[in-house]
Parts: sequence; structure tokens; C-alpha cells
Amino acid sequence: MARAFLFVLDSFGIGGAADAERYGDTGSNTFGHIARACAEGRADRHGLRKGPLSIPNMLSLGLGHAARTATGFSIDSSAKAQLASAFHGAAQEISSGKDTPSGHWEIAALPVRFDWGYFPDTVPAFPAELTEAIISEGEVPGILGNCHAPGTEIIEQFGEEHIRTGKPICYTSVDSVLQIAAHEVHFGLERLYEFCKVVRRLVDPLSIGRVIARPFIGETAASFERTHNRRDYSVPPPEPTLLDRLTARGSRVIAVGKIGDIFAHRGISEVRKAAGNMAMFDKALGAMDDAGDGDLVFANFVDFDTEFGHRRDVAGYAAALEAFDRRLPEALARLRHGDLLILTADHGNDPTWHGTDHTRERIPVIGTGPGFGGDIGLRTTFADIGETVAEHLGLARGRHGTSFYAAIGGHA
Repeated sequence: MARAFLFVLDSFGIGGAADAERYGDTGSNTFGHIARACAEGRADRHGLRKGPLSIPNMLSLGLGHAARTATGFSIDSSAKAQLASAFHGAAQEISSGKDTPSGHWEIAALPVRFDWGYFPDTVPAFPAELTEAIISEGEVPGILGNCHAPGTEIIEQFGEEHIRTGKPICYTSVDSVLQIAAHEVHFGLERLYEFCKVVRRLVDPLSIGRVIARPFIGETAASFERTHNRRDYSVPPPEPTLLDRLTARGSRVIAVGKIGDIFAHRGISEVRKAAGNMAMFDKALGAMDDAGDGDLVFANFVDFDTEFGHRRDVAGYAAALEAFDRRLPEALARLRHGDLLILTADHGNDPTWHGTDHTRERIPVIGTGPGFGGDIGLRTTFADIGETVAEHLGLARGRHGTSFYAAIGGHA
């Protein structure tokens, strides 16, 4: 009986990307800089956390070794010995960009070899003809924002005007994305979703990766708060992914969190969502219990990115890693013969870095399962993860990536 579990700690990069300079990210290291800040007392926050970063369970899976492989960064991992059944390594992205779809598609054995479309960092950011079409076909009196901006700040800036006028707040970033913030009550949640579908169609010719619905509540700038009813409208992958290959042969792919949105709900058997990492962990555990022979549970833990990486909250990110790590034994206890668990990331989002955007970094590839173990070194593409899962679950080899299954004891 073979099952696979892929847990993505959204944005938990480990530095060292060979092409980081191209993205202005040379020296960024999400894990390394968080660990260093904790060790130096710069991530202490009263009532939240204090002291060195405490993630013994991920270190027992080889996270420290993965970090050394990626950048040479060293963290004390002597607090808990490495599991004999653990394997570790790092992976370099070959996809264009440093966004969520690129990272996840490549993990699912489909690198993005084309260039996404981007909006310039100007005001306005969107072409006039696109803005006119959004207003006309979206049936709104106008739009607010039309610029690059952090999500929380632009809601604070334009939220009250949005409520008065009914104009949605449209903004972007260095990623291939058009985000739309609107009030859940005054504008309406379902109306926001329908509006995003219109915009999704309009930006297709521009090769924009995602249109994201960003609902919020509150009545004043001081009380506005984004809700967990976010929804991503992504471009469908241009070729079959690992998920398509599994569902085509009759296996189930249980998507936890925003995985379904990232893949435009293609190759997805079932979606399970919740608000917050810990509630998402509960959903992932339930999916592990329900998974059968040949099935994949693919989970994304988005809070690391949205709540702490983009907000440059080092202490919050560290506390979230520690909370995740405390829950990890619950997942490990569910593993049985024939199971493969891999923990990884889709990009970086160094909370000590300048700006508020993702950072181009290598990712950890750590995991375990009965009978597995070893050092997989530095993989030249995230697609090796997907091909390893494919081999474990009995699929024929795909077009992209090289499985490291034999290196960790598969078919031994």
C-alpha cells in the first residue's frame, strides 16, 4: 500500500538560489535569518515567544542538513537526533518567477518555462484599456488603487472610500498577480468572487498568473481586517501535472488549503479548507486518515507567507514555525508501511528582507516514511519532488524532473 503526503510550508525558503541576483534577492534566507534573529533575541515578543528557534521535529527530519546543502548555513540540531528514516536535501527552482503557481507547479513536476506577465511599478499600474474593461464588464463605478502595494496598507488607505463609492480596490506587486480587495458586507463576498472571474478572463491575454479575491471586514481604517475567505483564480497548467496523472489513473488527490486554487482545480478530487495554519493542520491530519492506496494529500500552510513573510514579522514567523513543529509528531504517528511524507516550500519570503515581496531562494526537501532515509543533495529542479512521489505511487516517469526515490531507499 503506497500513499504520499506533500506538506508545503508556504514561503519557507532556505536561501542560496543561484539566480537570486536576477531578482534582487542575493543574500536572502528565510530560515537562516529567522534562526539568527531568534538566537540574537531579536525575535522575542512578550506573550508570543522567546529565545532560540525551537523546531526539534523538523531538525530531526534533516532541516539543518538541508540548510547546509543550500547555503552552508549551520544551526544547532543536537537537541534531537535525526530520525534513521529521515531524508534531506534542497532544491533549486528553474521556473520563471518566484510566485506561488511557479513553485507549486514545479513541485508537481511541471516547471514554468514561459514568462509570466507583470504590471509595471507605476501609477497607474494597469493599462488603460484593461481598467476600462474591468469597470465596464465588471459593472462597477470605477476602481481604487491601481498600483503596487502591500495588501493591508492599501485596504487601510482606500477601504473607507471603497465603502462609500462601491469601487473595488485593485492592486498588484512584483509577482504576476492582480489582487482585488472588497468588503464582505458592503460589496458582498459572492459579488467579489464573480467580479474576480470577470477580471481573470480579462487578464488572460496578458499572461497574469493569478487574480486574488481579498475580502475584508470592519468599518474604519483602524478596524479593517482581511478575512480567510481569500480565493485565487489561477491560469490552468499548460500540461498535465502530477495531480492530473494521478486522478487520470483513478487515484484521489486531496487538496488542503489553497492547493485547489493554485491548480485551477484541475487534477483535484477533493478540497478541504480552514482558517489558519493550525486548523489547516487538523484538515491535513484528517486527509491522512482518509487517504487510500495510491492517493496523494497535498497541503499548503499559507500563514507563513501571508501573515508573517509579507508583513515582515520575524517573531510571528518564528512562532508559527514552532507551532507547526509541535504538531508534526501527530502527522508522523499516522505514517504506516508504504507511506511517504515530504515537507517543502514553494519560494522564500524572508521577513528580514527589504520590501514585502517573495524572495528567490532554494527550498528544503525533507521527509520520512518507513524504510526511507538518506541525503538527496541539491536537486536542480523542484520537479524532482513530483517525480519521486510519482514513482512512489507507481506512475510512469513524466517529462520533467528526476526521481530521487532510489536514493532514499525506494524499491530497496
